[in-house]
Amino acid sequence: MEIGGIIAFLVFWAIMAGIFAVFALGLNIQWGYTGLFNIGIAGFFCIGAYTSALITTPRPEDVSPVYAQYVQQIFGWDLPFVCGLLGAAVVCGFIAFLIGYPTLRLREDYLAIATIGIAETVRLVFNNYHRLANGPRGLMGLPQPLQGLVDPRHYDYIYLVIVLAVMVVIYISIERAIRSPWGRVLRAIREDEVASAMSGKDIFRFKMQSLIFGSMIMGVGGALYAHYTKAISPDVFTPLYGTFIIWVMLMAGGSGNNKGAILGAFVVWGIWIGAKFLTDFLPYTLKARAPYIRFLIIFILLEIILIYRPQGLMGEEKRISKMID
Repeated sequence: MEIGGIIAFLVFWAIMAGIFAVFALGLNIQWGYTGLFNIGIAGFFCIGAYTSALITTPRPEDVSPVYAQYVQQIFGWDLPFVCGLLGAAVVCGFIAFLIGYPTLRLREDYLAIATIGIAETVRLVFNNYHRLANGPRGLMGLPQPLQGLVDPRHYDYIYLVIVLAVMVVIYISIERAIRSPWGRVLRAIREDEVASAMSGKDIFRFKMQSLIFGSMIMGVGGALYAHYTKAISPDVFTPLYGTFIIWVMLMAGGSGNNKGAILGAFVVWGIWIGAKFLTDFLPYTLKARAPYIRFLIIFILLEIILIYRPQGLMGEEKRISKMID
């Protein structure tokens, strides 16, 4: 492989790892700091991606009558990329509120059941309701920010800067929040809800805030993914690809550690795409099973982590009361 091809591959790896790091940071707020068992990440992934896509693209009738024959889209506002990110965050936060209101007062397993059910329901709605977002064919040709500044062959460098900038802003925001009294309450709730309630803390309100905050971050991740791939369809947002691999990233890096969440995303995504190269050497009769073999490799990695390194690569931070150099 030529040096240019290696650089292009590394840029692709960094962009996708940065996007998944955003998801891992959102999950870390919910699980790592609050103990909320959200296994419906794929649902917020899907909602964020489709919301941003519908906000930033025009309606098919406004583009071309010929194009409108092949794309069914209930609305399109043709707004800037930033509006897509904000819209994805707001909609995901609202959905999280609707899920959390009836479930957060109950045991944590009810939240897990609700989130995985909502995730699959959302995917099936986009798949079967054609007028909403073109059904199983999905949406293509999504706009990319600043795409006119450089040659299309070099655009990935621009998007890499955008993804890393968003990731850093989210990381700093979470660090500030977690090292505040609000963040200490979340950790107290995770460790002992009864003791936190006896201290006068409104457990339901803090759990709701954590669920909404983390889900909004996941919505931003979905929007970043949609505008990078420029095409989305419901079959992308499966539980394995949209939820399981993100949990592995957080566990690998270190639950309760934002740096660990980012590190885990970059390491596991590197293993994921590295496994693709390994499956290329499989016999022809096993080529069709290559995706499942990749998931098997990730599953084995998760088992190794849980057995030999349950705290992850970095482990949980013990001191969070103030920013530490």
